[in-house]
Amino acid sequence: MGGAVSAGEDNDELIDNLKEAQYIRTELVEQAFRAIDRADYYLEEFKDNAYKDLAWKHGNIHLSAPCIYSEVMEALDLQPGLSFLNLGSGTGYLSSMVGLILGPFGVNHGVELHSDVIEYAKQKLDFFIKTSDSFDKFEFCEPSFVTGNCLEISPDCTQYDRVYCGAGVQKEHEDYMKNLLKIGGILVMPLEEKLTKITRIGPSAWETKKILAVSFAPLIQPNHAESGKSRLVHLPPVAVRSLQDLARIAIRGTIKKIIHQETMRNGNGLKNPPRFKRRRVRRRRMETIVFLDREVFASRISSPSDDNNNSEDIEEERHEEEETKPSELKPDPPVNFLREKVLSLPLPDPLKYYLLYYREK
Repeated sequence: MGGAVSAGEDNDELIDNLKEAQYIRTELVEQAFRAIDRADYYLEEFKDNAYKDLAWKHGNIHLSAPCIYSEVMEALDLQPGLSFLNLGSGTGYLSSMVGLILGPFGVNHGVELHSDVIEYAKQKLDFFIKTSDSFDKFEFCEPSFVTGNCLEISPDCTQYDRVYCGAGVQKEHEDYMKNLLKIGGILVMPLEEKLTKITRIGPSAWETKKILAVSFAPLIQPNHAESGKSRLVHLPPVAVRSLQDLARIAIRGTIKKIIHQETMRNGNGLKNPPRFKRRRVRRRRMETIVFLDREVFASRISSPSDDNNNSEDIEEERHEEEETKPSELKPDPPVNFLREKVLSLPLPDPLKYYLLYYREK
């Protein structure tokens, strides 16, 4: 699926396009999408396609189109402190965005069939935690991933506030998915070619809403041919945070409040410097749907008249860029105020590094 919005030049422009098209509608979802660069979850040789509104698949690694992820995030109605289960967690991109909203007291679990994809997801998660300045703007609910078939989850597992399934669910598995939810919980999944939102309003009462037409590869059915027995998937335990973790969360929260008060007094706010990037006016094109290995990809083609108009737009942009010196438009790099404040405190270095999660920058 994909192709609902124009390609962006970077992650921020992709999010701008999703907002303009009303796929991203709430501030929490927008903040999560901007905090994690989609290109970081691509293999290096495919990063040129990261900001297109298209699905991407390479071997067992798969990312849904940005417009699908944004609809999923909005439908889940995420709030701090909730528990979340991602069935078919893949690269961990969605789970990490969810973790930014759940905060330090949420629960963030994922089940993935392929062990190589689990390793890929762990590498990407580690890279985000160690290197991204966005990490310090949030208190993060770190996802935990387990390997297994999501149709074989142990029946004694805990129930969740929010559940998402990233593969097509057959009608006979609908009740199985519903039973993973707490009362008041929300399940989002592709069901009968529709992205569907199901809310559990009672022990045996449900509300169902069809969001949009989609085409997902179906869930892989369990294979018991070798042993004849089910291989139950045991989800991670819900761990209680240590006193050290609670102290770190409280101290970081206090420092953030101090920074906010200081910057508000100085009239600077907490926002990063403006990007000074001129948004291009992009024209909507015809959609072409391509089927490949049971995944649906969408691309756009232009008519000759569109190409002529586009050439005029590019020529106009070139003239405007020539009129403005690049040196005048280049903003200062964003400042990680939390890191600077922690490093300036009269504390032992090991404590400073603990407060910063031993991050590389």
